[in-house]
Amino acid sequence: MRTVAKICCFILLLAMTAHAEIEKLAQVCDTGICFYWWPKLPHLQGWHQDKDQSLNYGVNALAPDGFTFANAESVMYAEASYKPRVPETKSLGTLIADDKRRFLASAPGIVISEVREVTTGDGQKMRSFTFFPRSKGNWEEVSYGEEGQFYLIFTLSSRSQEGFDKAQDTYRDLIAHYKAKM
Repeated sequence: MRTVAKICCFILLLAMTAHAEIEKLAQVCDTGICFYWWPKLPHLQGWHQDKDQSLNYGVNALAPDGFTFANAESVMYAEASYKPRVPETKSLGTLIADDKRRFLASAPGIVISEVREVTTGDGQKMRSFTFFPRSKGNWEEVSYGEEGQFYLIFTLSSRSQEGFDKAQDTYRDLIAHYKAKM
């Protein structure tokens, strides 16, 4: 029976068409079959994908070489949200507004600022925001875009302002080399 379910999932994934370069995985998990969709990222010197944490969080999780996603000072990750799965999200603006509300609800006092756009390898301008704590917490930059049937969300997260500053160029380089079709 599991083989039939796997074949059906594979056919479903092949039947879905998308313009973005999205990795699509289907794996047996505790609840049956779990689907994972995230942007296919370019290789970054000094960084690697943490596959276990990618599956754990449902994102394409990157950590500096020599560290894991769980123990690194700074990490990066990318998500692809399939629009038909989030019908209440009518636009990129709605997605951003909802994200801001979630951040504020979970970390009252966080300072959210819109910062300069980041441009992908295809020339898409992604809106970017920083989410900085007033004292304790993570320093993050989140960049939002759309490709075909997906909302794209790229994130840099660091446990310190210094780590955030050090990883900024790498984060922007990651997005600058991301293309819808690699």
